[in-house]
Amino acid sequence: MIVEERVEQYAEEHSSPQAELFQRLAAETHEKTTAPQMMVGLLEGRFLATLVRSLRAKRVLELGTFTGYSSISMAEALPPEGRLITCDVNDETTAIARRYAEEAGVVDRIEYRTGPALDTIAQLDGEFDLVFIDADKPNYLNYYEATLPKLAANGLMILDNTLWSGRVADPDDNDENTRAIREVNDHISGDARVENVLLTVRDGMNLVWRV
Repeated sequence: MIVEERVEQYAEEHSSPQAELFQRLAAETHEKTTAPQMMVGLLEGRFLATLVRSLRAKRVLELGTFTGYSSISMAEALPPEGRLITCDVNDETTAIARRYAEEAGVVDRIEYRTGPALDTIAQLDGEFDLVFIDADKPNYLNYYEATLPKLAANGLMILDNTLWSGRVADPDDNDENTRAIREVNDHISGDARVENVLLTVRDGMNLVWRV
């Protein structure tokens, strides 16, 4: 994380709590997955829900379902007629996400797609009010280019983990994931089609909108 742990904890303690369901989801995620840090958590979950409400979003696309913390957070903020499509390649974690969405009462707002996200994106019609990218990092630039044409004129794209624990700022770090995130951040900064702000929320969130 970018923010010092005790500061992050303070922020969580002074934010509106989420339902007890999310605590159980977090516990199961830590118990049953090898990379529980991929779960967005309270602050980012609340932030995503706030963006959905502020945009009055009705169509949301998520790349990277994992165990469902983010999709449930966003689905709860959708209007009754709103819909969220979420994509992942892992059937087991998607099953966990679906189970908790059913318990949360939002499963009817969520469509789960399993398989390569780029294949799914190619099959989708229409525009999305919000796109949340939180999947495999080497494909971030591909996901960005594939989803930008499907972003509504007043829509918002969010790319997660775009500070990568601060490693993007270390010129000596040439890990594949670090290089991929640097590449997409540089690409967005120079893309005349969009404007953006790279936030130091959790592990970095790059917010992008069309101009």
